[in-house]
Amino acid sequence: MIEIKLWDESFSYDVHSLVKAFYPQEEVKVFSRGAFIRGAWMELEILLEEDVLSLELRAKGSQAGRQATRLDESQRERKELKNVLKRSVYQALERYKGEGLPWGTLTGIRPTKIPMTFLEQGWRNVEIAAYMRDTYLCSKEKTALAVSIANREREILKDIDYEQGYSLYVGIPFCPSICLYCSFSSSPIAQWKNRVEEYLDALCKELAFLGKAYAGKKLNTIYMGGGTPTTLEPDQLDRLMTAVEEHFSYRDLKELTVEAGRPDSLTPEKLKTLLKHGVQRISVNPQTMKQKTLDLIGRRHTVAETREAFFMAREAGFTNINMDLIVGLPGEEKEDVEETLKALRELSPDSITVHSLAIKRAARLALFKDQYEEIGLKNSEEIMDLTYQSCVEQELYPYYLYRQKNMAGNFENVGYAKLDKAGIYNILIMEEKQTILAAGAGAISKFVLPGERLERVENVKNVEQYINRIDEMIERKRTFMERHQLG
Repeated sequence: MIEIKLWDESFSYDVHSLVKAFYPQEEVKVFSRGAFIRGAWMELEILLEEDVLSLELRAKGSQAGRQATRLDESQRERKELKNVLKRSVYQALERYKGEGLPWGTLTGIRPTKIPMTFLEQGWRNVEIAAYMRDTYLCSKEKTALAVSIANREREILKDIDYEQGYSLYVGIPFCPSICLYCSFSSSPIAQWKNRVEEYLDALCKELAFLGKAYAGKKLNTIYMGGGTPTTLEPDQLDRLMTAVEEHFSYRDLKELTVEAGRPDSLTPEKLKTLLKHGVQRISVNPQTMKQKTLDLIGRRHTVAETREAFFMAREAGFTNINMDLIVGLPGEEKEDVEETLKALRELSPDSITVHSLAIKRAARLALFKDQYEEIGLKNSEEIMDLTYQSCVEQELYPYYLYRQKNMAGNFENVGYAKLDKAGIYNILIMEEKQTILAAGAGAISKFVLPGERLERVENVKNVEQYINRIDEMIERKRTFMERHQLG
């Protein structure tokens, strides 16, 4: 266990996240000594087993000392002080371990928001890159990646109306089985087979309210996720898609995506139903093309079924198919990732999303992580470079990026797509510039208020509670919208 003794509790989260990035497998605890400043210095101690790493941010004439002496309650100065503190902690840990982190001191999940903000202010790419390297100690490679993605995002979103437009998320919390690493609000479809119609009753009721509430706005994108929406039967999919069409205008719609991620959930009839309702973009997600790993992580399909599902979708007429893969899965080495990338190259999807495995608290992998760490959870700069190179060689270029806590190798998730096949919704959910209404169990609506202030309104996660409390879920949104004069 690592203990941190920190001078000011207001920075405890930032320091904890940074230390955790260096030591992801260790339990990290923060003990605050209360907010105090003595003269021009701050104090921090990190107890690493038998060693004590002590930082006193008061080196003669140092930037830290100068910042501390000028500390006041203004937000800008406090942000500067936080950056100084994190840089000092980072540099000390880097010296201690003998290695740094690809994203430097950045611990947030949306690194591209930094270059995006500066692009909108008129900064040049080289100025943004220098700022990120100097302020956050990001590597040249990650800085270049973030800046290039921000530029592509800006181009893709140039015609999106942030104020009058909005997006819609529809959640289907059912899957054929639950993957070892999954922390989403999903349940095995077999468990709820007899209540799916009740769930759709509640979902359609919520969609009817949302469609009416935002009838005066422009719907730009729709994303159906979960879970796996294609666990629904063809007639249930038809019912759901019809309800969305009835309650929402597609006049300004730029993208309609359905997550068909589990190959074992697809049939020709389901694909035909999706096409009939104008679905443009789907995902067929292998995660890996190594059968042993698929069996271990609870994906109850074969590598052959992934190929069959992909070709089935192509033959049905889908021209925008995404495929997800995860690096850092238990037991997988660089060679395994190479084999998966080779298999995906042969299929030639329109986009590939590369996820770095994140062990979340709710996932079974986190609960039994010691068992799986013996098998090995590995990721590296070499593997991430390998995925980048493979995608670019297929003319799939990075267009969105986000990070998560406890991510293997402290890396990132990156979406790669052909020039006209990027997922617009994926960018909008990350950049948080447009309101996203969300319906379904566990769905979280994100309202962008004046000043780009973000407010969330959540639905209950449990399927039975969602069904029984649907009127309460609707009333939550109604009350929020009326209070903020939305819709």
